[in-house]
Amino acid sequence: MPGHERGATGEASGGPGASGTGEQPDGLSRGRRETPDERADRRWGELVQEIRVAQTGVQILFGFLLTVVFAPRFGDLSDLDRGIYIITVVLGAAATGALIGPVSFHRIVAGRRIKPQTVVWASRLTFVGLVLLLATMVSALFLVLRVATHDGFVPWLVSGVALWYLVCWFVLPLWARHRYTTRD
Repeated sequence: MPGHERGATGEASGGPGASGTGEQPDGLSRGRRETPDERADRRWGELVQEIRVAQTGVQILFGFLLTVVFAPRFGDLSDLDRGIYIITVVLGAAATGALIGPVSFHRIVAGRRIKPQTVVWASRLTFVGLVLLLATMVSALFLVLRVATHDGFVPWLVSGVALWYLVCWFVLPLWARHRYTTRD
């Protein structure tokens, strides 16, 4: 749940039942002993590292997409392929905006003592950016494969790659989250 941090064992940090020592009655250590500000600082640092990876990918892809329109063969594309291209560029622009948004958000609210809220909103923007990046990559792959080959297997191949992205980016993390965290 956004804004509710879980430690390595899945136990909510400082949540109900957590003692001041970080030890549970059974002697097991649960969660981290950190203040809300320390937690926000840690989560912000982790988020920035994640954003760096995603931003690099989306910026390279978006930069490439922007040059395609200047290629000599662009004029030979069908109206459908041009439409797919336009949709892909718009998705790439939206993904870029969402993934750079946390930086701007942080800069504008820095020093206002709202870092926990900033982390929550930046995390949401990053998630939206990842979904838009997924759509951009699928759309770009669809366009490239349509131009490279007009075979009927292209939608099936792109669907398989999209499914792979979904498994890697969302299904496995959600499975691990469900499997390895405990209920409060």
